[in-house]
Amino acid sequence: MDSRVVVITGATGVLGQETARAFAERGHSLALLDHNQEKLDSLVRGLNLPAERLFSRVVDLLDAPTLRATAEAVAAKFGAVHGLVHLVGGWTGGKSIPEASVDDLTFMLNQHAWTTFHLFQAFVPHLIASGWGRVITLSLPLTVQPAAKMGPYAAGKSAQEALVTTLAEETRQQGVTANIIHVQAIDVKGTGKGTSPKEIIAAMEYLFSEEASTVTGTRMPLYK
Repeated sequence: MDSRVVVITGATGVLGQETARAFAERGHSLALLDHNQEKLDSLVRGLNLPAERLFSRVVDLLDAPTLRATAEAVAAKFGAVHGLVHLVGGWTGGKSIPEASVDDLTFMLNQHAWTTFHLFQAFVPHLIASGWGRVITLSLPLTVQPAAKMGPYAAGKSAQEALVTTLAEETRQQGVTANIIHVQAIDVKGTGKGTSPKEIIAAMEYLFSEEASTVTGTRMPLYK
């Protein structure tokens, strides 16, 4: 595969770091977005990529104007944008719907729906302009199999998935795909309980391939 330009949000999380390393090893250029400058600087040092293959910036994904300026800066540096891997997490739960607060719901909608909306508005025009694009997000099956005391979280993730599947339809004829990977939990400690980062990244690499060019609007299950 030719070298592509991949934007990764939540880049300093465990999965974000592993994703950055995997795509860097495949020869792609990276645009790493996060909210923590110290951790982002550490990740950049660890990747040890030449400056022409790396862009990093601390950015608030709820700040639409700044995010659009960031997308323009990424496109200006690399000449194109080909991938958007959105890995920003955040969870609140353990309360029934009557027990949950308005703030709980607002937080989850901000973390999952609004960040996704702003990212799509900022970066999707560049993916379309490239004529080749991949959008990948991570979610979980409670969006289609509800669980008790997870209302605000399920609402936030369901709204995010609605944006992804809608985008898939809007870009189906424009060389851009948009897909969701479903996991129950991410097994970052190698306990065997959940889906390992390695398994998730393998699914991402498939979705990023030419062979997956017709795969769009899917919820890929990676759990037992």
